[in-house]
Amino acid sequence: MAFTYPLAQFIPFRDEAACARARSITRDDLCAHANRQFRISIVDDRVEFYSRFAIDIVTRIADATKAGRKCVLILPVGPVPQYAIAAEMINRLGISCRHLVTYNMDEYADASGETAPADWEGSFATSMRQSFFARIREDLRPPEESIHFPTHRNIGDYHRMIEDDGGADCCYGGIGWCGHIAFWESHLGLEFGDDLAAYKKAHGRVVELNPMTIMQNALHSFGGDWSWVPPKAASIGPREILGARDRSFWLDGDLGGGVSWQRFIARLVAHGPVNTLVPGSILQETNCTYTLLGGVADDVEIDMS
Repeated sequence: MAFTYPLAQFIPFRDEAACARARSITRDDLCAHANRQFRISIVDDRVEFYSRFAIDIVTRIADATKAGRKCVLILPVGPVPQYAIAAEMINRLGISCRHLVTYNMDEYADASGETAPADWEGSFATSMRQSFFARIREDLRPPEESIHFPTHRNIGDYHRMIEDDGGADCCYGGIGWCGHIAFWESHLGLEFGDDLAAYKKAHGRVVELNPMTIMQNALHSFGGDWSWVPPKAASIGPREILGARDRSFWLDGDLGGGVSWQRFIARLVAHGPVNTLVPGSILQETNCTYTLLGGVADDVEIDMS
């Protein structure tokens, strides 16, 4: 028997037909895309997935070193395992990161919009230093002044800081449950309507986190405790992401045991309409690698077992 119903009211993107089309895309058809510069791939092995991510980062740093130029990267906190691998490669190969300049995508903030102190255990600054920078040999490590994190004080100028450094060579990232890139949330699109041109020019700000984001981050970073997740964040916007010379997005939302929270949104972002309410959809029109961990690529099905 047919059972029909509208989407929950808190979801901004309400095109049910587009959702149904995305849901129906099989694993076999997932990697095909009209834009050949938007390159979708699937890596089934978890170790290989993070190793490829690490190699991508280290290769860009090493190539810049050989060319005698600065390497400017926009980095996410999640996924995390690739950073330890990248640091080990840098140390073993003796690759200098003195020319590396990094800009992290986002940082948590409280209800007033004040970002978390860098030494708070849940901050992205803490995570990045522990998982990546502190693991790099001191003589190879980038200078402290070359490592940047967004705060409530600098977020309004963050895009200019990146541009003043010559622009990002690559923007790395992932896709959130609501389709966000960085913490540029789905509901922010309501401000722009169908004006994609204005949307793409929007730069970083302090944002209210989407309910899906609260739950997603509670799941993977706060032991499932949604009361522990801060309500806001400082985040880069479409301008910073689209302003990079290249983009590399990695989707590892596979919990194992046949469970993945990312299967549907991975498809909607990659194959749904490009629009302001699914932030990651703007990647479709760019040069971008879009790599999925195996379970994320599996078909979207109802499983009541």
